[in-house]
Amino acid sequence: MNIAIGQDSRHSRVPALHLGAASFVADAMGALYWPEERLLVVADLHLEKGSAYARRRIFLPPYDTAMTLAALAALIARYTPRTLIALGDSFHDVEGGERLPGQYRASLRHLQAGRQWIWIAGNHDPHLPADLGGARHDELMIANITFRHEPKAAAAEIEIAGHLHPVARVAGSAGSVRRRCFLSDGMRCILPAFGAYAGGLNLHDRAFTPLFAGRERIAHVMGRERVYQISHRHCLPD
Repeated sequence: MNIAIGQDSRHSRVPALHLGAASFVADAMGALYWPEERLLVVADLHLEKGSAYARRRIFLPPYDTAMTLAALAALIARYTPRTLIALGDSFHDVEGGERLPGQYRASLRHLQAGRQWIWIAGNHDPHLPADLGGARHDELMIANITFRHEPKAAAAEIEIAGHLHPVARVAGSAGSVRRRCFLSDGMRCILPAFGAYAGGLNLHDRAFTPLFAGRERIAHVMGRERVYQISHRHCLPD
């Protein structure tokens, strides 16, 4: 299957991502939007990854937090959500919230204004400073959908999670491309990492096997302007 991931298709109809009876918009910037609840969901922001690496004398351009917050601001402007859920690993390490510069704290306060903001605890950031605002939860259920950081293989409920940073490799006209994706079987959706410097795990990795137990799943692959629905069977291993 050849997919022109980079083509401009702003005027194409993008199919919804369904979880149970709920319909979501999988945005090409890497967020999931639930119109019925006016709820925006992002995962794995990994804020302050650049500064975490700098402490280990691995020097990356120090722009990841600014880029990630700017992308988040664009999504909030697009959807004007009533609620935003950040599905854990919002900071790259346990001290990331403390290192967050004042200008970015101010940016967060601005983004939080006028809406409910929920931080889900991740394995990288189980605790956050109180002055970052928002509510904290280990996991949260809205209607019949559970929001958590790490997907649970034995979960019987509908689940939205992050943690695994799924990516798909897809054959295109000029070779293959590797892009972040949402991975879903209609009952579980694993979101792509939203952070500017976050890496990704190929959806054929064995970490995904117990979560889907051989069931058909769809990779909602992020293109430049839209998301493409592709069966995992048509995606390539790394």
